[in-house]
Amino acid sequence: MLLRRLARPLFASWFVTEGLDVVRHPAAHAAEARASLTTLRSRLPEPARQGPAGQALGRELTERQLTSIVQAHGAALAGAGVLLAVGKAPRTAALALAALTVPLILTNLPTKRLRTEDPAVRKARRDRFVRALAFTGGALIAGVDLEGRPGISWRLQKARSEHAAAKVASD
Repeated sequence: MLLRRLARPLFASWFVTEGLDVVRHPAAHAAEARASLTTLRSRLPEPARQGPAGQALGRELTERQLTSIVQAHGAALAGAGVLLAVGKAPRTAALALAALTVPLILTNLPTKRLRTEDPAVRKARRDRFVRALAFTGGALIAGVDLEGRPGISWRLQKARSEHAAAKVASD
């Protein structure tokens, strides 16, 4: 359908530009990631901090390691966006984009410490949070879009009913 051919690249453009920005300018994104890891760890209950989740969040990454992780995430975001834009495995690419935006949501979660920060910084953070939520929702919708074709569950159900009808007719 023509609408999908136009809408997918438009939708994917945000993911591609966001991913490329992270790859080209990782320092600011790595700083936000470090702050997010610290915040997430502080929100875990004490017993969870001692478990695997707390140890994973508490593990100190060097700046180089964190920058590499952030850049890899950006490259994956841009790559999946390009796949969606050109229509190669669009459902898989869209679901990958939905999963890849989860760290962006977590990075921009509202925190108590923001109440003391500049209102402009708070507003920018909230806008990034809402944008990431919206694009995650859009990616989920694109990921389950069957393009007018029946899904696997419908095909299985139809095959079973046809098989049962053929069996009754042959008896």
